[in-house]
Amino acid sequence: MKIAILVGSARKGGNTDLLAHAFAAGAAEHNEVELISVSNVHVNPCIGCNVCRKRPNHDCFQQDDMCVIHEKLKTADLIVFASPVYFYGLTAQLKAIVDRLHAPIRNEFQVKKLALLLVAADTIPEVFDSILIQYKSVLSYFHLADAGKVLVRGVEEKGAIQGNPALDEARALGQSIL
Repeated sequence: MKIAILVGSARKGGNTDLLAHAFAAGAAEHNEVELISVSNVHVNPCIGCNVCRKRPNHDCFQQDDMCVIHEKLKTADLIVFASPVYFYGLTAQLKAIVDRLHAPIRNEFQVKKLALLLVAADTIPEVFDSILIQYKSVLSYFHLADAGKVLVRGVEEKGAIQGNPALDEARALGQSIL
């Protein structure tokens, strides 16, 4: 299986990055895995102009790295969204990518499953609720299977996730992908 992990944290070596790498390490045992970090790409937000709907190849008029991301995601069987949660949502950088996926070019994708990795400093039970509603809606709308989720609360300082059982959980989730 080909797996693309979209890492929504701009902080390399941060908690989300470490969680995504743990998942990737487990998944790489049986799959082809690629991590795509928002810190390495520049993607503008969608402006809702619908030019992509009118162009024969459905590409966006914006000249940024989204065309590279589209090419990587076209052949992915599983897409993983990994994000820190700052204020009850995905990071702005990852959300820009997600929004730009709502274009006709997505019809060329072969993706069958999604997975979700989230990290929050907050410990309240509802911290992930808004993202989980959106995630569930995407699964339903596109008829995708949920490959699993790892949700980590109470992790604030860079590297604080070290020693957290969530790293083992993420690695095990990656290993379970066949």
